[in-house]
Amino acid sequence: MAMVESTMLPLGTAAPHFELRDVVSGQTINLGTFADAPALLVMFICRHCPFVKHVEQELARLGRDYGPKGVGIVAISANSLQTHPQDGPEHLKAQAQDVGFTFPYCFDETQEVAKAYTAACTPDFFVFDQAKTLAYRGQLDDSRPGNNLPVTGADLRAALDAVLAAEAMPGHQKPSIGCNIKWTPGNEPDYFG
Repeated sequence: MAMVESTMLPLGTAAPHFELRDVVSGQTINLGTFADAPALLVMFICRHCPFVKHVEQELARLGRDYGPKGVGIVAISANSLQTHPQDGPEHLKAQAQDVGFTFPYCFDETQEVAKAYTAACTPDFFVFDQAKTLAYRGQLDDSRPGNNLPVTGADLRAALDAVLAAEAMPGHQKPSIGCNIKWTPGNEPDYFG
């Protein structure tokens, strides 16, 4: 497991378009699905990563807490099936059902959506405002596997609350940390230098 940080995509970046199938409902999800949402949370996660397993119950709570407020939420897994078949669509569907995700969970087979968002790790979080411009990219909270801090979602919740209230975003945004996205050999992105 290689531990990496978010790339910290520049704030104000327009949300890249995507069109992916939800592994649970089979519906096609795209940026237009969330056109009327006052905020959009795009999460890059997977099933096997210990960092994701550590926070997946909080991710489900975020869905239950912020979905009713109109926040658009989508989870995307982009891990290569060549190297990590345990992150395939059927396994993601089982994860979503077991944990109780109330938001679409999509599989990015080509990894092009992950590249468009400059996603680097699982979990990686991107919050866009109503105009679908990037307002936050950073960590869920300070908890990590083994550091004995509670999983609260504090940083991400503060960002979502600020966007919903049209308030200034917290000045310092800490990058998310997690397992690297498992790129298909030969398909690694160029934003790692």
